[in-house]
Formats: sequence, structure tokens, C-alpha cells
Amino acid sequence: MKKSIWILMLLVSSITFAQKTEDLIKYSKVITADALKAKLSVIASAEMEGRETASPGQKKAAAYIASEFKRMGLKPGNGDSYQQIYPVYQDVLTEKNIAVNGQSFAWDTDFTFSLQTIITGKWDFSNVVFVGYGIVDDSKGINDYTGLDVKGKMVLVLEGSSAGVPTMGQGGNRAFNANTASPMSKMRAAIAKGATGILTVSSNFPRKVATETKGSMYLKKNDAAGFLMANISTAVANTILGKSVSNINDFASFNKGDYPTTLSITATKTTNNLESSNVIAYLPGTDKKDEYLFLTGHYDHLGKKGNVIWYGADDDGSGTVGVMQMAEAFSAAAKAGKSPRRTIVFMTVSGEEKGLWGSQYYSEHPIFPLEKTTADLNTDMIGRVDTERKLGDTLSYVYVIGHDKLSSELVTINEDANKKSSNITLDYKYDDPNDKNMIYYRSDHYNFARKGVPILFFYDGMLLADYHQPTDTIEKINFDLMQKRTVMVYYTACEIANRDEMLKRDIPLNMPSR
Repeated sequence: MKKSIWILMLLVSSITFAQKTEDLIKYSKVITADALKAKLSVIASAEMEGRETASPGQKKAAAYIASEFKRMGLKPGNGDSYQQIYPVYQDVLTEKNIAVNGQSFAWDTDFTFSLQTIITGKWDFSNVVFVGYGIVDDSKGINDYTGLDVKGKMVLVLEGSSAGVPTMGQGGNRAFNANTASPMSKMRAAIAKGATGILTVSSNFPRKVATETKGSMYLKKNDAAGFLMANISTAVANTILGKSVSNINDFASFNKGDYPTTLSITATKTTNNLESSNVIAYLPGTDKKDEYLFLTGHYDHLGKKGNVIWYGADDDGSGTVGVMQMAEAFSAAAKAGKSPRRTIVFMTVSGEEKGLWGSQYYSEHPIFPLEKTTADLNTDMIGRVDTERKLGDTLSYVYVIGHDKLSSELVTINEDANKKSSNITLDYKYDDPNDKNMIYYRSDHYNFARKGVPILFFYDGMLLADYHQPTDTIEKINFDLMQKRTVMVYYTACEIANRDEMLKRDIPLNMPSR
């Protein structure tokens, strides 16, 4: 008798779950091409000035998204605020000088500093140690510091490398910075040897484009701050070494060692305290309101340089308004008494283009418990057709990342939802751990995955054409395809939000750390 009652209860629960999901799915009709275009026309407008992190344009975009969430009747995600503010810092160089043997040199004509590492101060040296290319590569038996004592001294290196040491790497910044001839590797070698700073002789003088005296924004203090790094011209190098050559390659024949000289470096750097924000709203669930499903996209882009705006219509205006329109659909359902079982959190983040800052900040300062977060569905670039895709489904596909990671249930749920909705091609090629483009690491889902939260990342594959160009504009968006993709994600969200259990976390992550 008890067994029969238990089976009946499971059957009723299953029917109720299916009915609640069907009730939500009906509101997918709210997700139209026209509605997506209307929102993207605001997000990717000239008024938003490219939405660079911590800029006025980003703040305008945040205010717009927050106002839309409020209009929909969603609850603010951070107490009584729709924004989660996080600090951003930017350095400004107000004084800069290099003098050798009493001769001062000019910024951009003969030298530039690394704003990331320079600090305010004045440094005087009575000698400089020339170390050739400054390369240490144990695998090739190369150590340009052999027999040299550089502790507490300034070292002079040549840009590039000697024969047999490649100057570029494959696989993005990670591989390049690991290359022993890269500037970062040369800096690390000099620091390891105890040097105070490094002067790199560069062929890029005089500068054709003015070097910014306002540094890149950052979230956390640079570990190398205080280490002196400067690029110098051949004129400065000649004065230091007492030589007279015009070609950098000629310096390679000079003896390594100490060169007596009077070198003075002066810098004054101030730090501006800025801030950016994630925009967060939520729709409370019913019987599982203490469990959460996230829908995310990043609303920042590359900003404005001079009079040129990087509009970021696809990257990631498209994903942002996809999240907003799914919020519109869930909100409409809730107003009709058809709320999801789990709480849905709609989060658009900033700082993605700077290095996934907004999602990183959220993952380290979560508002909703990550252990109770069943999944993150991330949309980043869902509005275009991949110009490199040569298959016949170019108007009916999306790349999906994460289907075979963290949860074995994700792929079935997503594929079933796709069949019930848009029935587009789900392409998994970027889930390959050997993907040379490292797409898995390049959007905000990563900061959920690294905390163990199952993720799916939906992406159109655009890496060429208008990617990260001012020409990423709204007239190039395929809104019919964008609508198909957004509806498919919405169906997937409905299934995950209403199922009886949170997603299993039963697959060890097969991707190395970022």
C-alpha cells in the first residue's frame, strides 16, 4: 500500500512539473525579433558610447537595464538595489623622466614606462648591466645572466630574441606570456635574478601614436608593482653603453656586463578610484525558491576612442538583451500566476572585456549561494552568423559550450528543449579541451564553472569580420536567428527551473585553470 502511494506521489509530482513547465513555455511568444531589436537599439546606440567598464556609457547602460528590470516587476538583486558595485582602479602618470649622464630624454621620442609596474619615486644608478636579450630558457640551455650579478641593479635588454628562440606563441596571451622571449618572461627572469628594473631597447621609437599616460584599469594590485620597466630608444641605449649604432641588432655583439653610467629615473603616478557594476534582478520561485538558476550576459564593450565608438551590438549587446527579453517572458508568466519553481536570477555583468571582472567579483562576493545555484546559462554573442562557418545550417545553429562538463544532465535537457522549441543545430566544437581559441575561458560562465556550478554558454562563433571592431553594429544583427537562439535558451531555462532536483554535479571538470 505504501509503495503504491509513493508511486502515485511521484506521478503527481511529474505531472505537476510538466504542467508548470508547459505554463512557462507558453510565454516564449514574448521573445520576438522586434522586441529584441527594440532593446538592442538602446544598448548598442551611440548614446552608450561603447559601454566601456567604469565609463559614463557603461553607467548609462546599467541604469537602462536596471530601469527595465524594475519596469518588469522583478525584485532588485542586491538588497534594495539592482546594481552590485565593485571597485576598479586606474593609474595616471603625471611626471616622467629619464636622464643619462645629465642628458634628459623625451617621452614617446625616446622612452616610455610600464604604467602597470612603475610607482612614484626617484631612482639613481651609477651603472647598468647589459644582459643581451635577457632570456633564461632552461629547455634550450640559454641563460643570458650567466656570470652576471644584477642584484639591486638596472638591467638593459634587447627586444626580441637570438636565433632559435621564438618571439611569439600560439594559443593566446597565456602561451605568449609563457614564451621565454616575451616581455613578461624577461621581466620575471630579471626579478628572479634580483634586479631593480629592466630597460628594453625597442625599435618602436619615436612613437607614431602617442602613448597613454593613463594606464589600463585593474581590479587588484599588480604583484610586479614597484619593479621599474621602461622601453628605450637606441639613442638612450647608446648613451648608456657609450656606443654609436643605429640598428638594434648591432647591440647583440656587445659584451655583456656592467657599464658605468649615471642613470636617473623619475616618476609620479596617482591612482584614480573608479567603480563599475553588475546589474542583477530576480524572480522568486515557488516551492524551490531557495534554489537558483542564473541567466547571464555581459553588457560592457570596448568603449570610445576619440570620436570612434565600438558599439558592441553582437558582443555582447545581443546576449544582454537576450537575458532582458527572457526576463520579460518569465515576468509575464509570473504576473499570470505561472511562476517557476526555482528563483531565476537575471544578471548582466560589466568588465568582461577587461578579463571577466564582473562575474569574477560576483563569484567571490555571491549574493545567492553558489552551492544552491543549479546552473548558469550564459549568452555572449548570439546575434550574428559566423563568417567562417561553411555549413548549410548557417541560419539555424548555435555553438554550445559546457554540455559535457560538470553535469551529465545538461546535454539531455538542452537538446530536448531545443527539439521542442527552435530545433536549431547545437554545435559542440568549442568544447574540445584543445580548442586553440580557448573559448571556454573567454566569457562569464567560466567564473561559475570554476566554483563548480554547471554551465551552458551559447555563442555564435564570430571571431573575425567585425569582432572587436567599431563595425560591430546593429544593422548586422540577424534578429530572426537571434530570436530562435533566445527562445531555445528560454525553453532550457524553463526545464531546469521546474525539475524536481538541482542538476547533478557528477562530471569532473576536464579543463585546466584559466
